[in-house]
Amino acid sequence: MRAGQRMASILSLLETAKLNGHDPYVWLRDVLTRLPTWPNSQLNALLPYAENRFS
Repeated sequence: MRAGQRMASILSLLETAKLNGHDPYVWLRDVLTRLPTWPNSQLNALLPYAENRFS
């Protein structure tokens, strides 16, 4: 991916977090903290629009 595409992906996630009632900074910090030990099979739960986040 090129830098512009990466930035667009990040901004899209942050805007989605906002639209779903999350503080984008808090959401991103939380995801980056959890990511190193989070199971690959449950990565969708970390997305800002996940219905059952962290359950």
